[in-house]
Amino acid sequence: MGCLVTAGVLVEIFTMDKRALAGLGSIPGVDSAAVQAVVTGLLLADGQPIFLDEAMRPVEPVSSWFRSLALGGLDRKSMKAYAYSIRRLLMFLGQRGADVLSATETDLLEFRYWRTQAQPVPVGQATWERESAAINGLYEWLVERRLVKGRPWRARRSSGGRDSYRGGVRQDMRIRHLSLEQYLFLRDVGFGGLAPDARLDSGFRGRSAHRNRAATELALLTGTRLQEWSTVLLPELGIEPGVGVIRRPGEPLEFTLRRCAKYGIPRTVYVPSDALAMVDRYMLLERAETVRAAQPSLKRRRDDLFVIGRTDDGGGKVRGVLDGSPVTRSVADLSPTLRRITVLDTGNGLEPLALFVGAGGRMLLPSSWDKARWAAWRRLRAYAGHERAPLLPAMPWLYHDLRHTYALRLLAYLTQVAADQKAGGAGLATLVDHVAYNPLLTVQRRLGHRSPASTYRYVQYLKDPQGEVEAAFQAWSADTGASYAQIGCAALTGPPRGETVAAQG
Repeated sequence: MGCLVTAGVLVEIFTMDKRALAGLGSIPGVDSAAVQAVVTGLLLADGQPIFLDEAMRPVEPVSSWFRSLALGGLDRKSMKAYAYSIRRLLMFLGQRGADVLSATETDLLEFRYWRTQAQPVPVGQATWERESAAINGLYEWLVERRLVKGRPWRARRSSGGRDSYRGGVRQDMRIRHLSLEQYLFLRDVGFGGLAPDARLDSGFRGRSAHRNRAATELALLTGTRLQEWSTVLLPELGIEPGVGVIRRPGEPLEFTLRRCAKYGIPRTVYVPSDALAMVDRYMLLERAETVRAAQPSLKRRRDDLFVIGRTDDGGGKVRGVLDGSPVTRSVADLSPTLRRITVLDTGNGLEPLALFVGAGGRMLLPSSWDKARWAAWRRLRAYAGHERAPLLPAMPWLYHDLRHTYALRLLAYLTQVAADQKAGGAGLATLVDHVAYNPLLTVQRRLGHRSPASTYRYVQYLKDPQGEVEAAFQAWSADTGASYAQIGCAALTGPPRGETVAAQG
């Protein structure tokens, strides 16, 4: 919950949580039946931001816009980010006695100037692009509902009639990838607690080394996003809760990613056997003990959990009790929030369906994964001077860099395969073959990109431009015998007629 002032009115932002509202029925003196009737009748999605004024009345039209976003399936994380963006805009307009319906072009342009230049800590271009996207979305909705005649700002002719409220500078996708040496250093030394020479590090004081290594391997070899791999469930990896691994050892598998995928775009995730082997090691050596120690906590929280009685492997469904009511859900359609509280009653205890769990048997939140990443980075920096340590970047690696590494390695491999087939006379004979085996389209499907343009940006990273420049100058220097400094001077001033660069040296 946050608060803001718009046009002199105090406004509070709440987040819709039906389970929390249902809990009010357990408070002495509160009519539980009435509470349940209200909760049942609320057609509001969990995670929807609600703007209320000082009299606890919805602030319009902002609250209605968020309702449309929630009913349209926008995820909780995006709605929260949008709420903060609109909050800042309303604060700015409120100081001028205006709101989103009465705001002028000058108001909106000055808001952009304030955010990107005038405030004590201006935001960067990438942050403003995300924030302006929320504002654009709000005004598009207002125009569709005929609440305003048009967006307050005008499109520049130079932009071809397109929106000019954003920065006007196209942001290139930030792509960082790891070499094999860098990845192994991150996985085994940073997360796994080994020394650079692959020996056990007696000074390692971290926790859950097997879990973190398995998560890193799964993230890399599947190319999935943080929300996708961190919320994976046991049945999706061929593990029966309370029983163990039921898939054939040494074989890969595939599962359907839907609700946890970005934009909800369904796709098939291929999990190689190497990633599964590391997951199985974690299950055997670490997870079982974590779940056993978490039993008291899980039992205390039983009423707040989605307790299932069994899993239906054939239909991919789970059946159980949620908030006192019987519920059946498809595994692929379980939201990240519901996945965190789904447990199986094995008869001997409660088994979380989440693969990666922390203290208390709970699925880790992104903030917990971020703490593990920073701890791993500090270990890497401590070993940066070791003779077996690879070159480290200036900024810490992100989990998303593993996805970039996956994309680049797969694209490079498929491109080479296509080139070899063409050189061997086995080119793609039909359009169907081209679509089915095109490296860019294949990587696009694996990554779940909505547009081929997003995947195409990886092409420029297939080769190392710094390495090519270095090799080019080394060849130049070897041919002429001149140093880089001499070559640079000659390029600026030009050698005297009849003399070579090497002769000047």
